[in-house]
Amino acid sequence: MLIREILRLAFSSLAANKLRSALTVLGIAVGVFSVIGVMTFINGMRDSIETGLNVLGANSFQITKFPPINFSDPGTRFRNRRDINYPMADRFKELMADSAKVSLQINRGGMTVNVRDRKTNPNVRLIGTDENYITAFNFDVAAGRNLGADDVEFGRPVCLLGDDVATKVFPGEEALGQLVRINGQNYTVVGLLARKGTSFGNNPDNTVVTPITRFLATYGRSFRSINLNVQASNQTELPATQERAVGMMRLVRALAPEDPNDFETFSNESLIDAFNSIADIVAAGALVISAIALLASGVGVMNIMLVSVTERTKEIGIRKSIGARKRSILLQFLSEAVALSLIGGVAGVAIGVTGGNLVAFLLNTAVTFPWLWTGIGLAVCGGIGVGFGLYPAWKAASLDPIEALRYE
Repeated sequence: MLIREILRLAFSSLAANKLRSALTVLGIAVGVFSVIGVMTFINGMRDSIETGLNVLGANSFQITKFPPINFSDPGTRFRNRRDINYPMADRFKELMADSAKVSLQINRGGMTVNVRDRKTNPNVRLIGTDENYITAFNFDVAAGRNLGADDVEFGRPVCLLGDDVATKVFPGEEALGQLVRINGQNYTVVGLLARKGTSFGNNPDNTVVTPITRFLATYGRSFRSINLNVQASNQTELPATQERAVGMMRLVRALAPEDPNDFETFSNESLIDAFNSIADIVAAGALVISAIALLASGVGVMNIMLVSVTERTKEIGIRKSIGARKRSILLQFLSEAVALSLIGGVAGVAIGVTGGNLVAFLLNTAVTFPWLWTGIGLAVCGGIGVGFGLYPAWKAASLDPIEALRYE
């Protein structure tokens, strides 16, 4: 009953000074929000990493002109590299044919697909590739057939439609064998790709796939670098395949032994590692900002509690004169400080989780609740309440009742 009465007095005191309490709670909430919001978003990204960045097929890696993620080196270093042109890519594919499947890709965005009076928005991605593309990027053919090696060899004007494109231009109709028009060029639909869904703002269902030779014949070969996906036969062979691929690429690029690689290789694992490194840096920055904000909020809690002790000196004297113990006074004021911190912590968690998940939703990543960081945040808020409220509570409990009763 004593504890219940102490808590009742503490909350009634906070309610009596609503504006002051609200401002203190707001300071705590901002500090907690800064870290919970970031951690919620990062946790959502981590949960989606396997599916979102796992765009490559099993046992695969890519060879490209540019690195997938770059923050340290100037972009001109990579722009000045030679493009991986079609003769190089085709020669590499031929050299690797006995040990791995190689897929060639190049794409162009902002395309519109027209069928009679129907057309898509100008945001379709046209991909020039080969017969290994659907395996390399985990696609399934829902109807019709895949691109064939002869389609690539002869540059046939055929295509596969992503699910969103097919639904838009052939609603309720048979698409196979029909003609679609893209940027003034006609393509015969020979296959429909199974739906995959969006991830990280990328929509693989809003694509059209055509032979890379047809793509290059239409849009030209100059200033175009081809990306290569290499798929080993199994996980055990992946390191050896990657080492061999680097050697073959150096051969087709005619690099001398002392020349550094003028291309990049990366796999699912390297993408995940790169993302985790960035996430760790962002998380560390959020923790520093949150620590500064919470420290400032803790000082605010102490200041508010010292003001409260001064304002209620006579009340403390009356309570002591009718038998209140020093421990009861200390617990009452300490409870007020902890309550302020925890209410701010709960508000910060609520706003942080909502904000972090809203950003995650907009980026099509997983919606999560960071239980660990929520627990840590609330524990830190409780610690702030105890740490910064202890001195004002001790000061209140140590007041001399006679002097307190005389206070005006």
